[in-house]
Amino acid sequence: MARCFLVIIDGLGIGAQEDAAVYGNEDAHTLGHVSEITKCRLPNFEAMGLGNIESLESIKPVDKPLANWGKMREASAGKDSTTGHWELAGIHLDKPFPTFPHGFPDIVLNKFSDNIEADGVLCNKPYSGTDVIDDYGEEHQKTGRPIVYTSADSVFQVACHVDVTSSEKLYEWCEFVRNHVTVGEYEVGRVIARPFKGSPGSYERISDQRKDFSSIPPEPNLLTELQGNSVKTYSIGKVVDLFAGIGFTQYRKTKSNAEGISQLLSLMSAEVDRSFVFTNLIDTDQIYGHRQDPEGYAECLQEIDRALPAMVGKLKDDDILILTGDHGNDPGDNSTDHTREFVPLLVVHKGSTENVDLGIRGTFSDVSATILDIFNIPNKLKGKSFLQFI
Repeated sequence: MARCFLVIIDGLGIGAQEDAAVYGNEDAHTLGHVSEITKCRLPNFEAMGLGNIESLESIKPVDKPLANWGKMREASAGKDSTTGHWELAGIHLDKPFPTFPHGFPDIVLNKFSDNIEADGVLCNKPYSGTDVIDDYGEEHQKTGRPIVYTSADSVFQVACHVDVTSSEKLYEWCEFVRNHVTVGEYEVGRVIARPFKGSPGSYERISDQRKDFSSIPPEPNLLTELQGNSVKTYSIGKVVDLFAGIGFTQYRKTKSNAEGISQLLSLMSAEVDRSFVFTNLIDTDQIYGHRQDPEGYAECLQEIDRALPAMVGKLKDDDILILTGDHGNDPGDNSTDHTREFVPLLVVHKGSTENVDLGIRGTFSDVSATILDIFNIPNKLKGKSFLQFI
């Protein structure tokens, strides 16, 4: 009666893919640059074999890794969270979601403005989420116009001060955008509600009130296949939003990585047989990668590193723990955007007697194929199982 725990460390890349130049990321190396800049020590990740995947400044290879190790190539077009998580669930995208480097066209903004309680929007360009409220927050409070912005990813983001527009009203607006505005050729991967608070000079995003409205994932996918075969499915963090709320028995939202780790350990302790837990630890990406903060990124990895013995300690003999990323987000490069990178792969099987090099996997979907294999479910999705090697 196996259990599987999939932990996504958001934005954890381990070197540019062969096609990274197409995305302007040929020099990206999230883990490499964090290790080089900060000299951070990650003793538990090191013992698992993180340094065996690729040579890193402060994370060395070991003779007998405690996990199976390798890395994965993203086969889908794109480098965003939706694309990465969907590919992990066996979904491949032949073309990326559209991006808007010059802002959204009038046809999109007018349809939005005509259906909200405001006479227009502010910004409408790619922007840092923290900078945009600093630069437009005061005008927003004076005019009531929502702040609309995007990034290098396929996102339509709406920021509103909670004293101007309640979070509930903002969610209604974003749901309208998802269903009626960003459709057809303008179908972005995610519409994101970004409530904030404070006063000029000290605005602050309210992270636990953020809400993502994702495109509807195609079926079949890992989650629908698991549920159709009586496997209980759990989401921790933002995963449920990336799948538009579809395919989960239960979900648990989190405010931080610490809370996400706590929720994961709680579910591991519950010992629910024939269950799958899909966890996203977002702080590496949201707080440190996008803000070009390698030191903060390193400290975040160290927080996860300290929790690894507790995670492994709660595994039963048939259980499998998979640790990986969904894309890169190099805090040591010249951009605040996601990066097109391989992601590391560490797989712990408590009952395994010898761990092996899993090599370079051709797609993130090898994870979904493996999870279906764990539960003896025929694979109708993309990817090849690596269960036979572990």
